Amino acid sequence: MIFTVAIDGPAAAGKGTIGRAVAQRFGFRHLDTGLLYRAVGALVLEGAEPIAAAQALKPEALEKPSLRTSAVGQAASEVAVIPEVRAALLEFQRAFARSEGGAVLDGRDIGTVICPEAEVKLFVTASAERRAERRHAELLGRGFESDPAEVLAEVRARDARDSARDVAPLVPAADGVTLDTSDIGAEEAVARAVALVEGKLGRG
Repeated sequence: MIFTVAIDGPAAAGKGTIGRAVAQRFGFRHLDTGLLYRAVGALVLEGAEPIAAAQALKPEALEKPSLRTSAVGQAASEVAVIPEVRAALLEFQRAFARSEGGAVLDGRDIGTVICPEAEVKLFVTASAERRAERRHAELLGRGFESDPAEVLAEVRARDARDSARDVAPLVPAADGVTLDTSDIGAEEAVARAVALVEGKLGRG
């Protein structure tokens, strides 16, 4: 069976949590596509040239614990606006999405650019303040220093950059479903996503 679930949305909206839960529930493979850009961003911070880093990216580069830091997140957003970087990572994502057994991909342009033919398209969002709170707590939980005001400023800056970029801007797919997680918990958000997938699979 080939079945693709595309989950898009801004940073810390909950798309990763939902993506992992949906994949586990249905036995689908899962790919956090943001890690691809974070891995390239991390290499750039180490001195690599962005396009060359994207073209030579290895799977093991996605395993680095440092990929979740704010500095790498900002670098990822900056390299993501480079058309050649996006092109280098495009085919990997598309092949993963249409692999046998079903796949869940979460990112920022899955339903609009990477997999416009996805069976399910979900846009997960939340207020900038709520997302900053979550990212701040995540960073502290991972042992990193974090300042709430700085995190909020970074979230807003990244939103502006991701939404305004010329290449694959962050926007909901016209035929997708929007899920606002500002005032609901992870369990309810996952339940809504699962119900949507079940409906498309004919199980609802």
